[in-house]
Amino acid sequence: MVTLDGPSAVEVAEVDEPAANDARVEIEVHAAGVTFPDVLLTRGLYQLRPDPPFTPGSEVAGVVRRAPDGGAPKAGDRVAAMLGVGAFAEVVSADPEQVLPLPEGVTFEVGAALPMNYLTVHFALTKRGHLRPGETVLVHGAAGGIGTAAIQMALALGASRVIGVVSSEAKAEVARAAGAHDAILVDGFKDQARQLTGGRGVDVVVDPVGGDRFTDSLRSLATEGRVLVLGFTGGEIPTVKVNRLLLNNVDVVGVGWGAYASMNRGYFQEQWAEILPLLEAGKLNPIISGTYPLERAGEAIAELEERRVTGKVLLKLRD
Repeated sequence: MVTLDGPSAVEVAEVDEPAANDARVEIEVHAAGVTFPDVLLTRGLYQLRPDPPFTPGSEVAGVVRRAPDGGAPKAGDRVAAMLGVGAFAEVVSADPEQVLPLPEGVTFEVGAALPMNYLTVHFALTKRGHLRPGETVLVHGAAGGIGTAAIQMALALGASRVIGVVSSEAKAEVARAAGAHDAILVDGFKDQARQLTGGRGVDVVVDPVGGDRFTDSLRSLATEGRVLVLGFTGGEIPTVKVNRLLLNNVDVVGVGWGAYASMNRGYFQEQWAEILPLLEAGKLNPIISGTYPLERAGEAIAELEERRVTGKVLLKLRD
């Protein structure tokens, strides 16, 4: 990024490889994930605001080229990694804490699709939402990257019913393919959710969208239910009339995974150790809707900004 004018301003350029650093892991990138924060970064609207020029992208999968002596990972290992920024490159440098082992049976494409979305929803549902087996979960934006990950993670953690909220019938099919028991349209979702739960309401709402649906999310909760606030892809940051929280003893819970993980060293690795068995058991399976070459990174980011994406979008840098 040279200017903060949106996805169309993304350019591919030759730059120097990261300087050799004995304390960091150097990775040859095979695939990189594209996320909604990349949209915000291209416009200078994200909470992390690097000055141009910078390289967007936060998650990769590839092969370790160089690593610190005496520990894991080692040169030649297959890994995924979270970077913050700088992932849309052929070679990246990462803190060893943020480098995650990738099993042989997991492709680089799947590896690059996991860190941001699946670790975020794992944190949301376990650490912040305290999801219990047998509970019902409603997921907004259920056909997107976070939404499909949340559906699969909720099921893997023992939710008895997952309801996906979407904007079209085509997206409803994606939510069902991700595992949702029910996929309902956003117009009237509160009443439909109540009907599907026999009037009881849902235990947990996963909301990466925000906007004007937020009040109805609160109204769709069962007693002691929780709305998990993951983001505001709808653009508008809603406000809460706190008297609504008193009526059914419900909670609104902020989910700031990146901030928490950065302040709790070892948490990335702890989460990865918990989700790998779910991945290897086939309970987590990222839905990848598009793969682009690095030269079309701006186009891939634009797909997210213009709401044309279902599931996950990737950049492929090596075979």
